[in-house]
This record gives sequence, structure tokens and C-alpha cells, in this order.
Amino acid sequence: MKIKVNGQDYEIAAEPWATLLDVLRYELRLTGTKEGCSTGNCGSCTVLLDGKAVNSCLVLAAEVEDKEITTIEGLARQGKLHPLQQAFIDEGAVQCGFCTPGVILAAKAFLDSNSQPTEAQIREAIAGNLCRCTGYDKIVRAIMRVTNHKRET
Repeated sequence: MKIKVNGQDYEIAAEPWATLLDVLRYELRLTGTKEGCSTGNCGSCTVLLDGKAVNSCLVLAAEVEDKEITTIEGLARQGKLHPLQQAFIDEGAVQCGFCTPGVILAAKAFLDSNSQPTEAQIREAIAGNLCRCTGYDKIVRAIMRVTNHKRET
């Protein structure tokens, strides 16, 4: 089966029960996508599937043929962090880092469809991503920083 991850084509042979999370972590060695609950409740495994945030633990690998997958490793361009990644650093929104890739990808999908959200909309958009370290305020500030930058340019 052929899949495209972070702009690169791969030929994989996945078992019928293999999840997208399994393929990303164990076949392609893209370990930025984290396995948390394996039930779609924590958001640690969030990736973009054709631009939409999905829990990769709930998506069978067989379902992603001919679709575009973006992981946290695919956000940086030419050695430069994506603005969301940089904002998370600048706002101190990264502590243990376990949830960070999933939160950033959920935020990216959300901001791609709503470039001028309110704080309440941001909080709702990331509600499916659990973080035990930051208390969300720094995460929300980081996402707001990106939207404020868009407003200024």
C-alpha cells in the first residue's frame, strides 16, 4: 500500500488491524506522534489526514492509502520551525512535551479553517487534547500569539 507522509511517498505492508499510529511510530519511525490512551480520548496521537486533525490510534492504516498525512515532523520547513512550534517555545507551552505534537497539529488544523478565533474557540478546538502539565493557559497563549501575528501582518 502507498501512503504519503510529510510530503514523502512510502510503500508499506501493514497488517489489516494496524493503525496509522502503529505505521507512523513502528514502521516509519516517526516518533513525534505519541501513543497515550489508544482509545481516542487523549489526543496525543493527533496527526493531520488531508488537513483534518484525527486520532491516529483510531484510523486503520488501510484507510489512509492515497491520502496526505502530516505529523509533527512535517511542520518545520527548510530548518525553520512552524510558527505554532515557535510560539509554543516562546510562551513556555512545552513542559514534558508528550501532548505537544498532538496539540500543535490540532491547533494547526483549526487555524487553517479559522484564522481569527476567539480564546473560547481555541479552547474548544483543543478540548480533545489532554495536557497534565501546563494547565492549558500557556498553550492557548501560544495559539493566540500565532493568530495575533496574522492580524498584524
